[in-house]
Amino acid sequence: MEKFLQQLINGISLGSIYALIALGYTMVYGIINLINFAHGDIYMLGAYIGFAVTSILHLSFIPALLISMLSCAIIGIIIEKVAYKPIRNSTRIAALITAISVSLFLEYGTMYFVSAETRTFPEVLKGKQIGLLNNKVLLNTKDVYIVIITVLLMLLLQYIIYKTKVGKAMRAVSHDREAAQLMGINVDNTISYTFAIGSALAGAAGVLVGVYYNSIDPLMGMLPGLKAFVAAVIGGIGVIPGAMFGGIFLGFTETMVSAYGNSLYKDAVAFAILILVLIVKPNGLLGKNVKEKV
Repeated sequence: MEKFLQQLINGISLGSIYALIALGYTMVYGIINLINFAHGDIYMLGAYIGFAVTSILHLSFIPALLISMLSCAIIGIIIEKVAYKPIRNSTRIAALITAISVSLFLEYGTMYFVSAETRTFPEVLKGKQIGLLNNKVLLNTKDVYIVIITVLLMLLLQYIIYKTKVGKAMRAVSHDREAAQLMGINVDNTISYTFAIGSALAGAAGVLVGVYYNSIDPLMGMLPGLKAFVAAVIGGIGVIPGAMFGGIFLGFTETMVSAYGNSLYKDAVAFAILILVLIVKPNGLLGKNVKEKV
């Protein structure tokens, strides 16, 4: 039982990070039906921005988190305007190839400027071990901080989506882009807001990962980005609660496989679950069946 509780804590912490990244995937897909494979690399840029702010400017954790989120939001808008807007009405394969190209550009462009070596993230958020159940279960305060920040950001996202004009516009464009445009909604600005919010959440995840694992590198966004995509699909891509559920579920699954099986198989299990979900329920566990007019 103690081992299970320990892995549960680890899984929730890891799953919270996956959920933050998955939210960006699911928001963009819900608005323009685009799978933004460059999203994992924005998460990587968030980690490097947080690293630069803390190591060069010597700022604390909260300012680094906010600056990283703001910077990634701007980067997300630029990527949307430069790379995705010109091919918005093109075929899906063109959009997919563009997304992969942007991903590679960000990875190797970052590698050109900062080199490929792994950097040690400054310890701006000191962790402390808290013993539970007679010290049989250890709770790191970093895990608590990650979960609290993730929950706060998700609540803020829910408020934006359901209580603001921007969120109302997002939901309208997601439902019917042409009708929303006829009603006076600026679709281009709405899409830019979506990229900005999703990229800001990815930037926050990058800083949290840097603080938690204390190491970053230019290719760190590849596998977590794919797993966050898996989490979004498992929960139901285009459904915000589904991205949250999928992230926590995937993080919990990975830690359990590592603890009770073999850590070498955790990635294989994650993608096996994706295949199983796509076979049994293609729209995700929390997704709804949607009929398209042809």
